[in-house]
Amino acid sequence: MLNLFVGLAVMVVCLLVQAMLAVLSVAFYARHIDSSKAPTFVSILGVISGVMVVLVMGNFIQIAIWAAVFVQLGEFTDFLTAFYHSAVNFATLGYGDIVMSEEHRVLGPLQAVNGVLMIGVSTAVMMSALQDALKRVRAARRQASA
Repeated sequence: MLNLFVGLAVMVVCLLVQAMLAVLSVAFYARHIDSSKAPTFVSILGVISGVMVVLVMGNFIQIAIWAAVFVQLGEFTDFLTAFYHSAVNFATLGYGDIVMSEEHRVLGPLQAVNGVLMIGVSTAVMMSALQDALKRVRAARRQASA
């Protein structure tokens, strides 16, 4: 039962991390996309890449948080193995090459649910930025041809 509460607490922390980085990536997008009057392929590529880097960093931070929890609980002795296992859980790959002990195994599915949700949030933010960039390109083309 303790593992359930630990897992839920880590999920809340990860949600806060993801929310913070989603807001940062939206702010980055807004600041940089507005700096160019006529959007070009290169300017949009740079801004969208920046958004993606921020969001992927957020996912890696969350994987590291889960790995640190696994090490703290004594499930793994080294952080690198814990990080690998955490990444497999977060991405819902389920290789099975490293299996958690019966005592802590409930954390694996909790992390997988967390990963699906957080990768979904990252995808939604990236798609929103791409859609906005496309609207800006279309508007600039309409204005140039008018």
